[in-house]
Amino acid sequence: QWHLVESGGGLVQEGGSLRLSCSASGFTLDDYSIAWIRQAPGKGREGVLCVAKSDKVTYSIESLKGRFTISRDAAANTVYLQMNNLTPEDTAVYFCQAEKSGLCPVHSPHAWGQGTLVTVSS
Repeated sequence: QWHLVESGGGLVQEGGSLRLSCSASGFTLDDYSIAWIRQAPGKGREGVLCVAKSDKVTYSIESLKGRFTISRDAAANTVYLQMNNLTPEDTAVYFCQAEKSGLCPVHSPHAWGQGTLVTVSS
């Protein structure tokens, strides 16, 4: 059995920071590419960024470059999304997904999490 669990969301004021976690069970995240996607209220899902097995990072939303950073912790089998200078437009449910190919973008996720809600107040 394998699964992903997102955590770290919450309520933060504009300009604040949050660190989201994506933890895996049943497989090793370091062997996969990992994508973060989000779904804002009233909108569809959109890609945020993706880190390949090679650790190359691709930003799906260019305006997030410099504010959002992804990192890996192999010992914890976890990837982190550090989000700085948050704005109300960042309010969304954030999901992570893992791809066996190790490449970005993710086309066939091996596992999905249930998401974690980020709410940014103005």
